[in-house]
Amino acid sequence: MRKEIEYSGPQDFPRAMRNGPTPAERALWQELKNSKSGYKFSRQIRRGSYICDFCCRSRKLIVEVDGEVHAHRIEEDKERTKALEEKGYVALRFKNEDVFCHVKQVVEAIQHACEGRPQWRY
Repeated sequence: MRKEIEYSGPQDFPRAMRNGPTPAERALWQELKNSKSGYKFSRQIRRGSYICDFCCRSRKLIVEVDGEVHAHRIEEDKERTKALEEKGYVALRFKNEDVFCHVKQVVEAIQHACEGRPQWRY
């Protein structure tokens, strides 16, 4: 569960989310930060009207970590993925349990997805 977030406006929301990650986001970030995966990722990046958990800008790859709330947001998540794909991004989704129990396999899947994407200048 994400801790309570206080923010004063839309520009502050991504920063507030970076300062209050879920345990699964924190665990995955430990594997992605400082280019440990071989690719540079950023956290809580705004893409259009969406804030994405992780983004590899040079490969236009979005990584989302889905908690329990996403079981009730299937249609919204599909719309979000479609909107990101229209901007040239690929979105990968992983459940919290996958990150906690199989983080190495999650990172390998992310690396594999990055390898298959062209490199963009951003």
